[in-house]
Amino acid sequence: MQGRYFDGLDSTAHAAEVRFEGGNLIIEAGGQTHVWSATGLFVDVHADQARVSRRGGDARLVMTAADWNRLAAGQRPVRRHSAAGGQGLIIGLVVAAAVTAFVVFVGIPMASGPLARATPLTYEAQMGESYNAQLSTIFPACQGQAGQAVLQGLADRLSDQSGSPFPIRARVVRAPMVNAFALPGGYIMVTGDLIEAAESPDEVAGVLAHEIAHVERRHVMQSVWRSLGAGMLLDLVVGGGTGAGQQAVLLAGQASELSFGRQAETEADDVGRGLLHQQGLSSRGMGDFFERMAEDEIDAPERVDEVSEWWMTHPNTERRIAAARAAERGGEAALTEQEWETLRATCGSNEDEAAGEIERPVVIVRRPGNDPMPGQADKVGQH
Repeated sequence: MQGRYFDGLDSTAHAAEVRFEGGNLIIEAGGQTHVWSATGLFVDVHADQARVSRRGGDARLVMTAADWNRLAAGQRPVRRHSAAGGQGLIIGLVVAAAVTAFVVFVGIPMASGPLARATPLTYEAQMGESYNAQLSTIFPACQGQAGQAVLQGLADRLSDQSGSPFPIRARVVRAPMVNAFALPGGYIMVTGDLIEAAESPDEVAGVLAHEIAHVERRHVMQSVWRSLGAGMLLDLVVGGGTGAGQQAVLLAGQASELSFGRQAETEADDVGRGLLHQQGLSSRGMGDFFERMAEDEIDAPERVDEVSEWWMTHPNTERRIAAARAAERGGEAALTEQEWETLRATCGSNEDEAAGEIERPVVIVRRPGNDPMPGQADKVGQH
């Protein structure tokens, strides 16, 4: 059987020959042979795609669900995620949350990585639909359909060889901040202000690749587990009305709450650059954008609220910028000049916003890791 193998170290997809032999799954890819015990396999089947991983590792095998079913026929030791198993996981966490707040507010954040990998893809897809619907009422999509098609085309190109378990659905939204953020289930929102702030399509491509990397590595689910807790997660998934779901929606509306740890951000930078390089695109735009946002923080104090929205969810460190510069490569432009102009026109005029026709939401600004910006404390502000 044919499949695609990802070693968990970068985003490169390796063509793979796959077979079962003597109770083991044999994967031949990239000139190497990998032997996985059938008793330690985990399988997520979503739509027509099967995603196979093993206990204690980040490597994964992706193939069509039909091929996997034919390949695994008769392999009883293979463990398969199911909706029933996912319900048991969530119910167990709800019970634990009722017994002690420590499990929810300390234990879950500490275990967010394993919990994210254990969350069935169908549940994350349902959650993504809920997040997307709620955020779309706060941050409406810009009306330029040609520009939206350009952004989606770039997202398709970048995610083509990625290990994302979901199709990437990207769009430009009208929001009073320079930001981009990934939601559960593969949704990505890029603000019109970010498109306006970018000086080249390569900068937008760098940001988009970074967000796709968050989806691929399931950082979004880690953030959900960390931030919302078991009760809120349950309400989002099953549509309960206990009040926890309403609070979750409120948090979802505050885009800066969908933040990631510094390790996840570094990983997303590295994987995102790999996606750019795989497509022969330049990765210099990533460093250009990071560097200019950092400079604007210092050189234009009157824009600090706008710029800080980017850095609240994407930590501003000299090490991060230096890493981007050290690893960058040249390549072809992400978009043609015509495509770039079309993308920049997606949100059109801001006169309707200036006239007060679009309500500007309250944004909670909070820097991850208890590391506030110099001269600023956590705040709630109108932007």
